Amino acid sequence: MTDTKSKSRAEYAAPALERALDILELLAATAGEMTISEIGQGLGRSVSEVFRITIVMERRGWLNKNLQNDKYGITYKMLDVAYRGTRAQGLATVAAPVMQELSDATNQSCHLVIRANGKGLVIHRQENAGPAGFAMRTGSAIDIATSCSGHVLLAFDKGVDHEAVFSDTGLRGDFAKALISRLTMVRSRGYEMQPSARTAGVTDVSVPIFDFGGNIAAALTVPYLVLIDGSQTVDLDQTRSLLQAAGVEISKLLGAR
Repeated sequence: MTDTKSKSRAEYAAPALERALDILELLAATAGEMTISEIGQGLGRSVSEVFRITIVMERRGWLNKNLQNDKYGITYKMLDVAYRGTRAQGLATVAAPVMQELSDATNQSCHLVIRANGKGLVIHRQENAGPAGFAMRTGSAIDIATSCSGHVLLAFDKGVDHEAVFSDTGLRGDFAKALISRLTMVRSRGYEMQPSARTAGVTDVSVPIFDFGGNIAAALTVPYLVLIDGSQTVDLDQTRSLLQAAGVEISKLLGAR
């Protein structure tokens, strides 16, 4: 049986495709640009093995060449294809006008997060109109076990396997127990609120967005930035109330009851 499986895998191997995916994953992991020689070294392959594939990927718009240093980087086509090819587009389209209203009312930015590949993924953001603000970049990956958005996604997911999540994130013992207790509280009160795990002076507030079937579709989050010049007119509690109302409105637009 094992020999048959190995043979089947070999028959369906696509070396060129695998090298192209390896290149994308390498560049994504380094979050920068690399020359063809550096790509080859990073993958443990010769320049000739990656040269033609890199050129084709550039021609198709997946990679962009920096003419000043001959280094290649991933283009936004990756994000565009993922956005158009998944439910993210429909979700963001429905949520966008409500998020705009929320941002205008609170003078805070907000962003929409879904769960993807064991992490949270920002699929849409709305920046505030004021001179000061804090906003997450679309496409940013968020740690699901420590972030405000991640707690909401885990707390309201009916089919989530917490043991699998903890295993993937390396949580053990008291840390895992504390997270389970936290998720229970989030589910009970209907939102999560905690100091930002990334930025000082920011308090993250997040609420669930539900779909037609009553399952959680996303988390809507406001990274509430405190201003010290006295210009802030909407406080944290008011922002939370407006955020909860926006979450309910988006859920209704998605068909949730």
